[in-house]
Amino acid sequence: MARAHALHILVKTQAEAAELKKQLAAGKKFGDLARKHSLCPSGKKGGDLGEFRRGQMVPAFDKVVFGKPTLEVHGPVKTKFGWHLIKVLSRG
Repeated sequence: MARAHALHILVKTQAEAAELKKQLAAGKKFGDLARKHSLCPSGKKGGDLGEFRRGQMVPAFDKVVFGKPTLEVHGPVKTKFGWHLIKVLSRG
C-alpha cells in the first residue's frame, strides 16, 4: 500500500492560498506559514500530517500527494475543507 508523508496549509480562499504560495517562493518557511495561517489543527505542528496511506485523505488531496513531485509546493488545491498548499516530504 502506497504511503506518503506530507505538510499542508489549509485556508478559506484561493486568493489567500496563492498569496502564501508567493511568500513560500520568496523564501518564507512552510512550517512558519502553516503555524500562522492554517485552519487545520496540524498547523500547530507546522502543517505536518505525518505519514498516511493512499485513500485516507479526500480524493483531490490524494491525487496531489501520490501523483506530483516530492519536495515542491503544490496548489492551491480545493477540497470540501477549503484551499490547500501541499508539500510532499516522502512517498514509498
